[in-house]
Amino acid sequence: MSIWGKVIGGVAGFALGGPLGAILGAVAGHQVDKMKAAEGGAGPSTFTGYGPDARQVAFTTAIIVLSAKMAKADGQVTSDEIAAFKRIFHIPPDEQKSVAEIWGRAKEDAAGYEPYAKQIAGLFAREPEVLEELLGALFHIAKADGVMHPKEMEMLANVAMIFGFDAHAFERIKHIHLGGDAAGGADPYEILDIHRNASDAEVKKRYRDLIRENHPDALMAKGVPQEFIDLANEKMAAINAAYDRIEKERGLR
Repeated sequence: MSIWGKVIGGVAGFALGGPLGAILGAVAGHQVDKMKAAEGGAGPSTFTGYGPDARQVAFTTAIIVLSAKMAKADGQVTSDEIAAFKRIFHIPPDEQKSVAEIWGRAKEDAAGYEPYAKQIAGLFAREPEVLEELLGALFHIAKADGVMHPKEMEMLANVAMIFGFDAHAFERIKHIHLGGDAAGGADPYEILDIHRNASDAEVKKRYRDLIRENHPDALMAKGVPQEFIDLANEKMAAINAAYDRIEKERGLR
């Protein structure tokens, strides 16, 4: 079963609770008050006692809900954005209906995106790499129609802040997904998050650390489903390209 099928089936095995769990419960037909809703239904649950599927269900539900919120951030959900969601995340035809229902409920929900972002930030508080992957997916949705609306960028910045990324970290993530303003593209040092005055040894160590932290196997172990690894590979490609540029600039071997 793909992760999209597990999202609905996972409600019974993993009572997510909070606003994400409420949407899943409504779609799956479960009573919300039977879930492990934390502190008035707004706080995060935990993964204690659950297997890796629990993390993947939480991650994927957050992708669907926050993508729906992102798509309407500029005041209008376009066919391009919805089509991009289906294309980027390779949703099987027989599971599109359930995913579309979650998307629709999130889109119609009067609450903002903040409660959902806060819950997922709590669930993955010790896995910033996972939160960065989720933020990267939102960048894909925001730029799907070829125009980055100011309201979309505002939401991305706010979600990043809720996830615990400071302004510098957000700029780095933005450079990875949108490129830089200069003709040469994004600043490679910005992408590697290292100062230009760093020694060759420091640059090499930083590169090795990033490759290890963002390796698909490491991300999957922390909760990123297989279906989202293509996005992780794109980020790895950006990291490798940035290091290649620095290698040539410095004559590293």
